[in-house]
Amino acid sequence: MRAYSDRRVAEVKQSAPAAAASAPQDAGDLVGDPPRADLAAPARLAGARAAFQPPPESEIPNDDFGEVIRRGREIFVDTPRAAAGYVGNSLRCVSCHLDAGRLADSSPMWAAYVSYPAYRSKTRSVSSFQQRLQGCFEYSMNGKAPPLGAPELAALESYAYWLASGATLDPNLPGRGYPKLAAPAQAPDHGRGKQVYAENCAVCHGADGAGQRGADGSAVFPPLWGPDSFNWGAGMGRISNAAAFIRANMPLGLGGTLTDQQAWDVALYMNSHERPQDPRYKGSVEATRQAFHDTDDSMYGREVFGKTLGASGPPKPFRPSIATASR
Repeated sequence: MRAYSDRRVAEVKQSAPAAAASAPQDAGDLVGDPPRADLAAPARLAGARAAFQPPPESEIPNDDFGEVIRRGREIFVDTPRAAAGYVGNSLRCVSCHLDAGRLADSSPMWAAYVSYPAYRSKTRSVSSFQQRLQGCFEYSMNGKAPPLGAPELAALESYAYWLASGATLDPNLPGRGYPKLAAPAQAPDHGRGKQVYAENCAVCHGADGAGQRGADGSAVFPPLWGPDSFNWGAGMGRISNAAAFIRANMPLGLGGTLTDQQAWDVALYMNSHERPQDPRYKGSVEATRQAFHDTDDSMYGREVFGKTLGASGPPKPFRPSIATASR
């Protein structure tokens, strides 16, 4: 969705390739890569409700534990490179958790950390925080889950733990997740959503939804559908979840400027395109929808302009989407 203004978008497009090319390949945002740092920290967010403030990065301890925290932040902001073995697209954690996981109403990590362990209807079981992170890799990153206790999970958990320093153990901590939207006044509409997308989103995410990449191959503006986006099992594939995120945070830097109806409409439009298969698929779109998507909140298995979404077949073999010039 449109960031700041047309002038600012032009500046980002012009500076991103050069900045990405000059940044050390093994450091990502930890060295202050200007386009990524700027895009991850919107100028303002309408409706931010949280009183809690995570500690500044300058307070990360200068000891062995602090090194693990910094490693977790590196994975968070440069996921395809820093956790290349487990990522199957160009998305980064910060694509959906803005300001390096610090921003209220953008599913901040400090609020997530104090909410686990928790029962999840998606898994029909109690999930630990590391198990929740595994799901992000499998669905949002369209990759594979690191094993419990893997260094990548330990680093991400340490980073979230540190961000939550001083937070109350409370699954309803203000600012957690995305603010829930009321039901729309009108049923979400594909045509209206297409217009909202063209006017507010395509300048950054492309008319084809493929996003934009920097010179190093990482997503400057993440893909919203297509083979390089999140798969059908991801939480953002739910229309209500996407609408809530969009309403609070998009266009980037201008969160809160779309109406509730516009957010619902464009979320429906975004999720009415094909994307990678749900990893839980066992050979039948109909059975997969019945088991995991049997709700008006999901477009999986529904027909759009004569095509059944999700009918693209089984998941493709896992493959890192960016050349793994890693640590």
